[in-house]
Formats: sequence, structure tokens, C-alpha cells
Amino acid sequence: MKQVMKAVQPKEMKNRINVVQLELDYELATLFEAMQEKNEDQKSASKQRLEKLRKEWMKLQA
Repeated sequence: MKQVMKAVQPKEMKNRINVVQLELDYELATLFEAMQEKNEDQKSASKQRLEKLRKEWMKLQA
């Protein structure tokens, strides 16, 4: 059972890393759009979301 868990865990982490990367790309595009439109509320929300995603990314990479 431990071997199965060890085999599954890296695959799940790799999948989560890919999802976080897609979320980062999307949020960066959202931030870029907000900057072009000078939408301060959306810029702030995107920056907060990007910070959370960055922290998750760092944890997954460790």
C-alpha cells in the first residue's frame, strides 16, 4: 500500500503543478487586461490571486 501511495503522490503533484501553471497564465492575462483598461479593482484582485498562486507554486516545487 505504501508503494502505491508513493507512486500516486508524484503524479498528483505533477498534475497540480500543471493546473497551477495554467491558473498563473490565466491570471496574468487577466492582470494585463485590467492594466490596459485601467481597472484598479481587477488589478488588485489579480495581484492577490497571483500571490496565492505563487505561494502554492513554491510549496509544490519544494
